[in-house]
Amino acid sequence: MKFLRALSLIMLGAGTALAQGGAPADRQAGAASVADEIKALREAVAQQQQQIAQQQLQIGQQQQKIDSLEKALGGTAHVENAALHPNAPATTATVSSDAPPQDKPKESPLSFRIGQADFTPGGFVDFETVFRTTNTGNNISTQFGQIPFSNTVQGHLTELRLTGQYSRYSLKVTTKFGANDVTGYLEGDFNGNDAANVFVTSNPHTNRLRLYWAQIKRGNWEFLGGQSWGWITPNRVGLSPVPADLAITINEDANIQVGIPYTRAGQFRVVYHPNDNWQLGAAVENPEQFVGVGEVIFPFAFNAQLGPQFDAGNNTATPNAFPDVISKIAYDRTFGNSKHFHFEAGGLLTTVKITNIHIGVPGTPFVTHTASGGSVLGAMNVDVVKGLRVLANGLWGQGNGRYLIGLGPAAVVRPIQSSPTVFDTELSLPHSGGGLAGLEFQPTKAPKTLFGAYYGAVYFMRNAFPDTTSPLAVKPIIGFGGINSPNSANRAIQEATFDWTQTMWRNPQYGAVVLITQTSYLTRSPWFVAPGAPKNAHLTMAFLSLRYVLP
Repeated sequence: MKFLRALSLIMLGAGTALAQGGAPADRQAGAASVADEIKALREAVAQQQQQIAQQQLQIGQQQQKIDSLEKALGGTAHVENAALHPNAPATTATVSSDAPPQDKPKESPLSFRIGQADFTPGGFVDFETVFRTTNTGNNISTQFGQIPFSNTVQGHLTELRLTGQYSRYSLKVTTKFGANDVTGYLEGDFNGNDAANVFVTSNPHTNRLRLYWAQIKRGNWEFLGGQSWGWITPNRVGLSPVPADLAITINEDANIQVGIPYTRAGQFRVVYHPNDNWQLGAAVENPEQFVGVGEVIFPFAFNAQLGPQFDAGNNTATPNAFPDVISKIAYDRTFGNSKHFHFEAGGLLTTVKITNIHIGVPGTPFVTHTASGGSVLGAMNVDVVKGLRVLANGLWGQGNGRYLIGLGPAAVVRPIQSSPTVFDTELSLPHSGGGLAGLEFQPTKAPKTLFGAYYGAVYFMRNAFPDTTSPLAVKPIIGFGGINSPNSANRAIQEATFDWTQTMWRNPQYGAVVLITQTSYLTRSPWFVAPGAPKNAHLTMAFLSLRYVLP
């Protein structure tokens, strides 16, 4: 409008000058022409003002529609990526509107397109320092079930690690094929099986596969296949496989936290979304007949046969018979001032199968035994007030020791004696369970600061009996947790943790620099300790990480 007014004044001045330089008749004609032009310009300006007013009214109506939709939906919570920490909650609201479709913005400045697929690399570079008050022999993953006792040399040594092996990379690929939304995800780090001399000179840490899956969403259904976090792992949001959507604390420890059940295993799963709040799913997952290192003692007469049929942390060829089956249901809702509530519940069915020779029966026939165990699981998290989240999870059942970070056995084998010289076996799945409760707090006046406090515990029930196949006069107690059992047969392990994560610098185009700290105290209590030996093992450990996170 200012431009039009200036233009009209210039034209008016030019017309006046021309009029003054001409004849009287020309002056009258010129004056009339200038008056007509000014009138036309004024009419054009008025029309433009009317159009602008109409556009502003339409924009206002459009914004009202968007606001009403946001209020009706309450904001659909969906965590896609957490810049503060790979496991930190970072909820954004997703709403629909009647606005005209626009080009989809890239979710990361590193994203690029090949054909019809969008590629988004991610990850972080991590420099980590770990200190422990006893010499566990661990690096960045704490083996909670092997904390040394104070009556050992290792219990009187401390340990220090400085490493960059927790650095991580990821690649997400998304595309659309007809009515199908397709997502592929790859994630890896350098926490694989290192050589024994890895720390001597060059620190050549081994690359390992963490996650590798493909997902298809079509209408209310979604399908996923590959290696993903199992559903035994608690979620923050829905039944999502995205790492930032999992309730696995904000700890720096690569083995997470006692009380968090988890697997990353090959699986196939189906999810149905009846509405925006509920999700229902079923999955099959790779099983593993796990007994732990030195935790379970087999019957003497069957030991050679049974050993190769179980994984004691050193057998990749266990003859698993059936996949584990997991069902899960989740409910999510946003209420109040964008506060989020999540609840989930589910069940696990696991099966163990063995074969042995029936001793004392003519022809030495082979006999097969199968046993199944069931577990129930649940989890929840809720934003109590802005910036404060409470979360909890639990798991209890039979044969689930592998899912409790491998801290207990899935099965034991009982000897069955039908006569003085005839022996067979039967499977028994010990009861076990664990859980965690915690708080996560992000001060409203310090949004770059995040605190976490957690307490988690696991418990494994004794399952022990005399070995009637032993040639000894006094039959030893075998199975799990009996008299004279090794101190690796743990009854309970507990961990209390406090975390502080501070974003030092952050830029949407260049990423973030984050300082991460973790301090934990653990206790380990076996079922049996020798007379005069300590009843518990104790450990205090601290993690300090300086991390650069890709945008």
